[in-house]
Amino acid sequence: MITFRHTFLLLLTSAATAMAQVAPTELDDLLSSAQNRLTVGKRLLQEGDQEGARRAFDRAVEILLSTPVTSPNRARAERRLEEIVDLIYRYDVERLGSGDPLAISTFDKSPLDEIRELNFPLDPKLKGLVQHQISATSSQLPLETNDSVLSFINYFTTGRGRGTLINGWRRSHRYRPMIQRILSEEGVPQELIFLAQAESGFMPRAVSNKAASGMWQFVAFRGKEYGLEQTNLVDLRLDPERATRAAARHLKDLYMQFGDWHLAIAAYNCGPGCVDRAVQRIGSADYWELRRVNAIPKETTNYVPIILALTIITKNAADYGIKLDDPDPAIEYDTLRVDSPTNLDLIADAADIPVSGIRDLNPALLKSLAPAGFEVKVPKGSADQVATAIETVPALQRASWRLHRVKPGEDLTAIAQRYRTTPKSIASANEGRSAQTLEEGAVLMIPVSLAPAPTRTVAARTARPAARATAVSGRKTPSKTLTSHPAVKSGARKPTFPAAGRRAAR
Repeated sequence: MITFRHTFLLLLTSAATAMAQVAPTELDDLLSSAQNRLTVGKRLLQEGDQEGARRAFDRAVEILLSTPVTSPNRARAERRLEEIVDLIYRYDVERLGSGDPLAISTFDKSPLDEIRELNFPLDPKLKGLVQHQISATSSQLPLETNDSVLSFINYFTTGRGRGTLINGWRRSHRYRPMIQRILSEEGVPQELIFLAQAESGFMPRAVSNKAASGMWQFVAFRGKEYGLEQTNLVDLRLDPERATRAAARHLKDLYMQFGDWHLAIAAYNCGPGCVDRAVQRIGSADYWELRRVNAIPKETTNYVPIILALTIITKNAADYGIKLDDPDPAIEYDTLRVDSPTNLDLIADAADIPVSGIRDLNPALLKSLAPAGFEVKVPKGSADQVATAIETVPALQRASWRLHRVKPGEDLTAIAQRYRTTPKSIASANEGRSAQTLEEGAVLMIPVSLAPAPTRTVAARTARPAARATAVSGRKTPSKTLTSHPAVKSGARKPTFPAAGRRAAR
């Protein structure tokens, strides 16, 4: 059987051997047609027609494969293909009926783990260019040009590092408006957004090899210090907005403590106590001097240069031949506070979208159950609709029950089989509604009993060596099939800001 991994390889092969020209307007038509088939497949899957959905999904991929494209347009089509294949995978795993509140969460590997302790070649020709860029670049964050910064500029403008930078930039636009707003509200430099790019590549569920989590990579105790709750159901370090607020406040506190942004950024990486001890030991509050005499950990010696390199490159991308275009659309949502434990499948039913859409909007939820009092994110403009639908289900049953909109030709028996319950149970939950009174478009409450799933350890998803570059860049390879999937995817210038702020813990 041909898998989607094989299909993706066919795309690369055909594109290399038959470089047919595709004008931008033609490519737009191609992408629109593929999106239409994807939409049809999603609708069919929600209606229970898995075979029809599979055919529609297959057709969406075939459309993208049908015409090879030349270099200017090829990356866009390939990226959309990857997105579609990954989305199909998630739909296929869910089967729209698992309803398992013990579902295991998946995580991404922090890109910083791979590069912060390495050394990269230095291109001596870069120095004059970078010095000119710094003199002409507006930045609240003090910029420097030295061999370390230059080596990371060389890394992020060539080869794999270039792809990492571009992919992170594109992904950043999902959250950029929110991050810029919070950094402004907290009165810290906008350039601090590059910490999130270095730490996580803007992946909310990134986990490092030192158990730091989320877009801003908080360890457990520091997260709690800044109000990021962690329970067996929720980890607010994974919530992009809450974590961004915590990171901005923590960085402001660090600046208040050290009076220097380079030291503050270093302390964000290795801890304020580590930096304070280094300053006391060598009698210098200059980050570059601490770095020169190895007074701070090796990974921290590269951390500040990485941030500065990302800042300089992104602000001067054209000088490096880097085209920063086609950003991801910003994520927009409404929030809805649930007053009783509520399973995400029920919320997805109420929003009329696949449950993966709710999970994506709520990365802080570790399981498929939102605890009472949690503010669930739902698609923009749908909060009232979702709240009204959920309120039809008894509060004590929202942890397991579902909602189902009757499709043409469905009867209680077919609906009961889909959710592994009985027609009698459905009729009882819906005031005795019988097959004779079942109308197309009616919304039924579905009483579902959930059996506890075996306990498993939550682990970060790590890539095999051959796919390591993909893990670092944050792009997922479409190597899943639709037939057999695992249940779990395996003395510096100081910008002005308000003086008020909590002291960072030493």
